[in-house]
Amino acid sequence: MISVKADLHIHTFLSPCGDIEMTPLNIIRQAKAKDLQLIAITDHNSTLQGPEIRRVGLREGLAVLYGAEITTREEVHCLAYVGSEEQREELQQYLEKHLPHIPNDPDIFGYQFWVDEKEQILGEAPYLLISAIDQSIDQVAAFVHSIGGLFVPAHIERPRNSLLSQLGFVPPGLPADALELSRHADPVSFRSKNNYLKKYKIIQSSDAHHLCDVGSVYTTFEMDVPGFDGLKKALTTSYE
Repeated sequence: MISVKADLHIHTFLSPCGDIEMTPLNIIRQAKAKDLQLIAITDHNSTLQGPEIRRVGLREGLAVLYGAEITTREEVHCLAYVGSEEQREELQQYLEKHLPHIPNDPDIFGYQFWVDEKEQILGEAPYLLISAIDQSIDQVAAFVHSIGGLFVPAHIERPRNSLLSQLGFVPPGLPADALELSRHADPVSFRSKNNYLKKYKIIQSSDAHHLCDVGSVYTTFEMDVPGFDGLKKALTTSYE
């Protein structure tokens, strides 16, 4: 087993709020400069930039997970992680099916391009990715688990687009594989104030939209090999 530094919430140029410098090679280089061994690409309601970043990461010796930051019908942001290209395609089809067909306005929200490592455009997502999909948090969790993925409510302490801001609490029995705190939170203080959440694993990620934020916080996991299987085992292993 080795200690793996992981930042599991990183946006790219594909997210309309992602900085123009959040391109595949830049992200990989910044992650390696921060001594990360595992990252997850989690654009808003899309996985389309994931394959190119995983390809570059494989060449450069950095493990990359496919993921997405999904906005549920309740306006709650949740992270989904999958391991294989087949699972990624299933997740992408699900998101495209349930995302409202609201055209993106680049002048207001920014461009939604995905690019190769030379920053050549590979495609453009036509519909506004920061919209809420027409699925509830329970439906999203059920789907992610049905394809073998991991489901983690994002930045749950934030004052907007979080479980606590939208619902006021974490629903009993929510089938979350972990709960994520933002880089601004103090995990020790959060746990002490929310003892009812003690059964959940807590992770902390950067939610990076700019290169300087990649790896600004991270979670350390014990894994045999950095990757999806290692993450799944780390989140489902009980240490009590």
